[in-house]
Amino acid sequence: MPDCIHERRLSILKLCYEYPPIGGGGGRVALGLSRQLADMGHAIDIVTMAYKGLPLFESNGNVSIHRMRCIRTSPIICHSPEMLTYICLSLPKVFQMVRRKRYDLIHAHFIFPDGVLAYIISGLTGLPYLITAHGSDVPGYNPDRFVFLHKALSPLWRVVIRSSSRVVCLSRYLECLLKKVSPETDTLVIPNGFDIGRFRPDREKTGRILVVTRMFKRKGIQHFINAVNGLDIDQEIHIIGDGPYLSRLKKLAENTSAKIYFHDFLDNSSEKFKDLIETASIFVFPSESENFPIVLLEAMSAGLAIITTKNTGCQEVVGNTCLLVKPGDPDEIRQALLSYLRSPLLQKQHGALARKRLETHFSWETVARRYVKVYETIRNHKLISGKSFVDK
Repeated sequence: MPDCIHERRLSILKLCYEYPPIGGGGGRVALGLSRQLADMGHAIDIVTMAYKGLPLFESNGNVSIHRMRCIRTSPIICHSPEMLTYICLSLPKVFQMVRRKRYDLIHAHFIFPDGVLAYIISGLTGLPYLITAHGSDVPGYNPDRFVFLHKALSPLWRVVIRSSSRVVCLSRYLECLLKKVSPETDTLVIPNGFDIGRFRPDREKTGRILVVTRMFKRKGIQHFINAVNGLDIDQEIHIIGDGPYLSRLKKLAENTSAKIYFHDFLDNSSEKFKDLIETASIFVFPSESENFPIVLLEAMSAGLAIITTKNTGCQEVVGNTCLLVKPGDPDEIRQALLSYLRSPLLQKQHGALARKRLETHFSWETVARRYVKVYETIRNHKLISGKSFVDK
């Protein structure tokens, strides 16, 4: 009997309010994981937010996407009241889906709002759930977003994570933040995965410097702009991304001597993005607070020499394959840039090491198999306990 339980195909209900093409890195994690699980033969239903121009339902093999009509005004940022409409308007549909289909478990990406929705559905049906925490859904991680929300909803946040079967953190850094608030929560660290062949590391490098991120103050791009001001360098600097801090950064860049080009938002599957990242030489990501950023995996895939911050989740991604700087320190960013600019050989060596680290640790197959082990443990416990409204 245990062997049969272990080998059976899993049926997973995923809740992810930001699922591509909307949202940021957390949604891309849900997308990559879902595709890999589907390739392994598991069935995935995804519930997410609708947005203008996107179909309400689409299916591709073992992955089906259900988009819920709710209020959302931006493809990049979702505000707390908009999340509330997602919970309220998704609840009847998700309850109906659970009643109709025998899912093994719910996987909620983000504690807020998906974990709240999973908690309610689990309470109504007995279906177990686990949560992947992505960063801003953990108190103390992001000073730019959800500070008031975490304070106001602290009791609910604690109930949601304590009622889950497991909380997956993408880095030790994030796990430590979560444990500070709720030490008794059952946690596990599983990193983000990446499609290793997505970008080519062997294209000729142009010498340009590249920055890619959503434009929030904590991402530290202002420190990078201050670092390059006054430097006598010929390299073009290309900054990709959109967000509420973008106008401030553009104004700051106007007063610098560096050649800085802003591209605003670029889809990371576009040819323009692909060309910029594959032909750049140096990638700078000076975030002051980070969990496990996908942009670093993208840079590693393209074989770039990377400058990023120590004592954050960034360091867990890159290991010892790049130059690490103190968060919020323009002088250290400047010195790291000069080290790379003075040594093309060091750039090449670090780019190769970064690509090798990606191949060894962060393939989607490796990451998905770790998730499957967690899923199977939860499913087997459900089958042994027999506690499920939908099974009655």
